[in-house]
Amino acid sequence: MGFEYVKALHIIFVVTWFAGLFYIVRLFIYQTEALQKPEAERNILKPQLDLMASRLWYIITWPSAALTLIFGTWVLSYRWGYMELGFMHAKLGFVFLLYCYHGFCHVLFRELQAGKARWTSTQLRIWNEASTILLFAIVFLIVLKSTLSMIWGLAGLIGLGITLMLGIRLYKKYRLKKEQ
Repeated sequence: MGFEYVKALHIIFVVTWFAGLFYIVRLFIYQTEALQKPEAERNILKPQLDLMASRLWYIITWPSAALTLIFGTWVLSYRWGYMELGFMHAKLGFVFLLYCYHGFCHVLFRELQAGKARWTSTQLRIWNEASTILLFAIVFLIVLKSTLSMIWGLAGLIGLGITLMLGIRLYKKYRLKKEQ
């Protein structure tokens, strides 16, 4: 298979993987909130949310993570010289962190499927932004191909993180106000 086809498939599975990661944590938030509902509501919401999470996790997110790794390795085999460049080491470091993020999401998934909510919905909203920060880091590194630009990128990531945290706080205030 030609390089461009392999690269296209890698990008497609990166997109579906991130879509799964973004949405699964939203489902974790809904599952956590459902566990706090009165029993009648909880008995309706929990099975449906558990089913949605299970299908998303096992049919989209896990396969996409595996195919991203397969096609990403294949793409790298065409450009093995990149392994000598600092930007690729940094990018692969962020990719490793993304797989760690995915693994911890699996722990949260199993706990919530068992009806145990270790984190609050606010904590999960913050956790959800970690994948966004990793996405920005990975994309900027692979597009710019420069670790010098990474300094500016890190400053931007810090700014993005602060902006996301402020957004979460504002949303929480808005939501509390709306509930009153």
